[in-house]
Amino acid sequence: MNAATKLLEAMRNPRDWRIEQLQTVARQLGMAVRCEGGSHPVFSHEVVADMLSVPAHRPIKPVYVRRFVALVDKVKESQA
Repeated sequence: MNAATKLLEAMRNPRDWRIEQLQTVARQLGMAVRCEGGSHPVFSHEVVADMLSVPAHRPIKPVYVRRFVALVDKVKESQA
C-alpha cells in the first residue's frame, strides 16, 4: 500500500486536511491539478466528466474532502 492509498483511506474521516495532501493523492493517481494563481485548485481526470474545485483554506471543510474522495473513487472505478 503506497502513501497515496494510505492518505486516501485516512481521508474517509474528512477532518483537518490540507490542500497539499489532496494534491499528493491526486497526482499519485494520475489526476490533473490545475491551480493557476488562484485560491481554488481544480481536480479532474480524463476518464471522468466531473471536476472539483476546492478552496485552499486551512483546514479544508469536510464537505470538500468528502467530494474529493467521491471523485477519486469514481476515477478508480473507471480505471478498473
